[in-house]
Amino acid sequence: MLRNYPVYATIAVKDLGKARTFYEQTLGFTASMESDEGVMYDSGGTRVFVYPSQFAGTAQQTVASWEVDDLDKVAEDLRGRGIKFEQYDLPGLKTNKDGIAEMGEERGFWFKDPDGNILSVGQQRRR
Repeated sequence: MLRNYPVYATIAVKDLGKARTFYEQTLGFTASMESDEGVMYDSGGTRVFVYPSQFAGTAQQTVASWEVDDLDKVAEDLRGRGIKFEQYDLPGLKTNKDGIAEMGEERGFWFKDPDGNILSVGQQRRR
């Protein structure tokens, strides 16, 4: 039933003003809707809702992922904006010195927002 409807990521933050600076100035989003409850950003035909919560930054897993067509270009741009990529050495997931993981048919990297929410960027390998 739900597969026929759009879905969007929701990201809890402690300080909405600080989060807006990160999501808008660092990541380049433009608010498509804003209220006291949070801010909605459009992203490639989908949406991301950033909202204040006392539970912000407590998730230990990826909370939002972007699929891009040129991972290296996006990685270079984000590094230029001061983003530091996470380093992982887990069973089935190991990043290289640049923070990029090779995972079968996909490559990707992870970084955190100011509240510690884990965000990722991935690219399917071209065949």
